[in-house]
Amino acid sequence: MRILAISGSLRAASSNGALLDVAARLAPPEMELVRYDGLAALPHFNPDLDTDPPPPAVAALRAEFARADGVVISSPEYAHGVPGSLKNALDWMVRDTEFAGKPVALLTASTRATHAHAALMDILTTMAARVVAESCIAVPAIGRNREAELLADREIVEPLGAALVAFGCAIAAGPATAPDHKLD
Repeated sequence: MRILAISGSLRAASSNGALLDVAARLAPPEMELVRYDGLAALPHFNPDLDTDPPPPAVAALRAEFARADGVVISSPEYAHGVPGSLKNALDWMVRDTEFAGKPVALLTASTRATHAHAALMDILTTMAARVVAESCIAVPAIGRNREAELLADREIVEPLGAALVAFGCAIAAGPATAPDHKLD
């Protein structure tokens, strides 16, 4: 299964990017994490620009979402919120039908980044993503941006590995079926 991995940080050496690198190493064999590194290239969201066809960077983002069986987002918290670059990418996905129902896992590289995590949960729920709760974790990786350092930490490796297995199982199981509410 193809998993789109998005870091909410634009920093070249970020804890969130390193966490996604570790996730790629720990992923079950049937799961391939593919990094999306185009956040900085996206134009600022403007409905007037959301035409057919959309700007090339937006078309590329939407194509990546379309190819993905699921999405893993690792985001920092800035000023008690979601980084603008990540929110911008999500804004570009609002109109796209590929996002609705897409399984999503949230990784947080800091156990203190509760505001951004809550904001992302609210945004993704509003966008009709299928957030896989057991795959949404916070680990103590803040300030550490080297893959080897994170791989050596059991407080990171064990919950991250378990979250990825749960995410793969949730994707394989498909969406939960809603009860049939036919009117008589």
